[in-house]
This record gives sequence, structure tokens and C-alpha cells, in this order.
Amino acid sequence: MQLGARMQQITIDRAAAARYGLSVDMIDQALYDSFGQRQIGEYQTQIGQYQIVLEVEPGQFSRVGTLNSLFLRSPITGGMVPLSAVAKIEEQRPGPLFINRSGLAPSATISFNLAAGVSLGEAISAIERMKTDLGVPASVGGRTQGTARAFEESLATQPLLIAAALVAVYIILGVLYESFLTPAVILSTLPSAGLGALLLIWLWGLDFSVMALIGVILLIGIVKKNGILMVDFALDAERRRGLDAEQAIYEAAVTRFRPIIMTTIAALLAAIPLMLAIGTGAELREPLGVAVVGGLLVSQVLTLFSTPVAYVVLKRFSGRQRASLAASGA
Repeated sequence: MQLGARMQQITIDRAAAARYGLSVDMIDQALYDSFGQRQIGEYQTQIGQYQIVLEVEPGQFSRVGTLNSLFLRSPITGGMVPLSAVAKIEEQRPGPLFINRSGLAPSATISFNLAAGVSLGEAISAIERMKTDLGVPASVGGRTQGTARAFEESLATQPLLIAAALVAVYIILGVLYESFLTPAVILSTLPSAGLGALLLIWLWGLDFSVMALIGVILLIGIVKKNGILMVDFALDAERRRGLDAEQAIYEAAVTRFRPIIMTTIAALLAAIPLMLAIGTGAELREPLGVAVVGGLLVSQVLTLFSTPVAYVVLKRFSGRQRASLAASGA
């Protein structure tokens, strides 16, 4: 209800109204009789028809004191009860002009800018820590929007993308070599590459972004060729010259050492400009270069040792399986 230049609200004391036998509806009807222009009848003349409207005097509409002059008849005592005895008139506080909603729930948007040298991942982690420190109740939820939400979604899908790439590579190698174990030997070079990529990204002070993920996927293709060079040579030596697994993979590691080093150095030198972030917009490509360089450095040191070990172990396992099947068949 608007009285004067300010908004007024009426708060009803239900306990006081009950003592007089007054209900909320009776109070509401009395207010409507006074300020709602209730039509209570009409009369007609020879030239027109007129409506009878019940209301207070027009000059009293804008005065707060008008409400104090209203009386209601009590059903219990039969006397007149002033409105001020059962209701309190208060000035209504100004509220927001509009309320933002998200999924039918009221919401508020909190925006932030990144300080110099602070990554988006660090900012999101700081916000989560702040929520924990403030003791935000469970009924209050929140979610990121814009760039921050795209960043979180990319983080959520990164393990699936890496797993899909590994499965695709395994299937292709399995079809080429017609074996389930040989692709596993080749893919045994990838953990060292992933470890090197993550380690250098951490030392460089970068987040594992989408570009870093692309670098890891590139590593899957670059690093596995080291395993392919050695395993393919060892399999050929076993078939053509009758060498056992240990001799074949040792000769493969020695013979293929130079082409492995040459291809690795070529890929490493190509990724160094990306890692050094030279040129306009280079900060976008920097995580890719760091991931590739770190993965190549670590995998180059470990591949020449881990791949022969994995090859010999899986060959012995395969030999025991064939011997067990032959014994059970006999």
C-alpha cells in the first residue's frame, strides 16, 4: 500500500487479533472497504445510472494517520477495535529492482579478474578455499560461468580424451601386429613421457590446459615410434634369424639407437621455440611446447631401458601361456 511518497506495509499481530475474534480476512476486507473502492450498490435516474462506491475521503488517501482512524467491530465483545491494536504500520524497506535467477533459484553473480602472474586454475582453487573458510551452508550452491566454466569442463574431459587416444592407438597396433601383447610393449614407453610432461609443466609454473593436453596427445604419437622401431626390429630378428627375446631386443636397442636419437632431437628442437614463448600469442602455445619437451627428455632416457624389459617380460609370459595351453591340450 502506498501512502504519501513512501511505501508502507501493515504487519498483523495474529495473537492480538484472535483475542478480539478478528481474522486476517476481516482486517483485509476492512482495508479494502477503505482504500479499494468497493462497489456496494447503484441507483438510477431518468437520465443516468450511478454506482455507489465505499471508500475514505479522497483527501485521506495519502495520509498515514488514516490507517490509525480505522476501527473494526469485534465479534466477541461487540465493541469497536482500532486497527492499531491488532496491526502495526511500518515503512517498507526498499528492495532490489529485480532478482537474478538460475534454475528457478535466486542467484548472484560474482566476477573476478586475474592478477599478474596468477593462472585461472589457481584463482578457482583460491575461491574454493574461501568458500570452505567462510563455512558456506550446504543449501547455498554455486557454479562457474564463462571462461572459468569452460576451463573446468576441459579439465573434466581430459582423462577421457587421453584414454580414447590410448585405446585408438592400441587397436591400430593390435591390428598391425596381430597380437594383444606387442601393442602393450610399445605403449609401455608412454608413462615415462607423461611423467616428463607433467613434471616440466609443474616446474614451469603452468596449468594443465587444453594446449598441454594436445601436447600429451602429440607425445603419444612421437614417443611410441621409439617402441615401434625396437619392437619391429626384435620381432624380425626372432623370425628371420631365430634369436631369443633377450638377444633380439638387445640388438634392436643397439641398432636403432641412432635413428631414435635423431628423430627425438628433431622433434625436441621443433618444440623449443614453443616452450620459450617467442612471438605474439605465444603464451597460448607455451604449454604445448613445455609438455612435448618434458615428455621427450624423460622418455628418451627411460625408453631404451623400459621397452626391452617390458618386451622380455611379456615374451616370457606369452611363452608360459602357450606352454600351459599345449600341456592342457595334450
